[in-house]
Amino acid sequence: MELKTLALNAFAQNKQAALLIGGAGVAFLGLGLGYKYLRKPEKVVRVGVVSQLLIHPLKSGRAVSVPLAECLQIGLKFGELQDRHWLVVTEDGHMVTGRQHPRLVLLSLTCEDGHVCLSGPDMEELRFPVKQPDNRVIGCRVFGADIQGRDCGEETSRWLTRFLGKEQTFRLVHFEPQMRGRQSQDAGPLLPPFEVAYPDEAPVMLLSEASVQDLSSRLEEDVTVKRFRPNIVISDCEAFAEDSWVDIQIGSVRLQRVKSCGRCVFTTVDPETGVISRKEPLDTLKSYRLCKPSDQHIYQKSPLFGQLLIVKQAGILQVGDVVYKISR
Repeated sequence: MELKTLALNAFAQNKQAALLIGGAGVAFLGLGLGYKYLRKPEKVVRVGVVSQLLIHPLKSGRAVSVPLAECLQIGLKFGELQDRHWLVVTEDGHMVTGRQHPRLVLLSLTCEDGHVCLSGPDMEELRFPVKQPDNRVIGCRVFGADIQGRDCGEETSRWLTRFLGKEQTFRLVHFEPQMRGRQSQDAGPLLPPFEVAYPDEAPVMLLSEASVQDLSSRLEEDVTVKRFRPNIVISDCEAFAEDSWVDIQIGSVRLQRVKSCGRCVFTTVDPETGVISRKEPLDTLKSYRLCKPSDQHIYQKSPLFGQLLIVKQAGILQVGDVVYKISR
């Protein structure tokens, strides 16, 4: 009798274990199948070609067109040139842009053999070292946020002050890798976390040639992409196709849209003359590129032109690269 009882108990326990193992197996299989069907495969669609790569080393200064660039989390880089890593400030550290001083768009900043080359109309070229570790670090204010910059020296300050022709003193600062950048929450609470140096909002701006051509067709005088200061210019697509690109792949680089680029009075500065009109093309953009009423809390009354992106996967971009839209 005892042997029979022991045998029945063992069978019952093994049966219970078998049921538990079987149930777990079914559950695991169910999760696997669920994951397979919930996580849809990515769809890759060709949407355009990179026609230009533009780095603006000096905020509000001239663009440098490059054949390729490193696309880093903090923006585009070519050699010692990094996008929006130099900034003109007042003596008390407040940023100066083309909105207040339109002639800034005529300044060129390039790098050669470890030296910065600063040039402008009717000015002798100024050269100074990229790295000046003995210079002081200045606390700067950029759109109300605190950020640092390495002062580029007294000679550079005098050069800028002569060029801008104002009674106040101007200085040039350089953002260095060890400095803490501006955080995305400084630009807006709805943005995902990222870091920038001196750009207005996001690390990368993208715009299509067709969108610029569409705008030009509505104006008395044509405008070029230079006026809108993008980093990546796309050809072989329809006007404003970029509005629908949320995730894109260019070579090994993965980019994600964070918002449209709201445009301001800076678009009315002619990049060739440094003269501000405060009218076009901004007025025309407002006539047909305002946001939906549901997005007014984000953009207010700024017309939308171009897309602001963050870098999800860094890599190399090249002119001629095919642009792919990624979706699920």
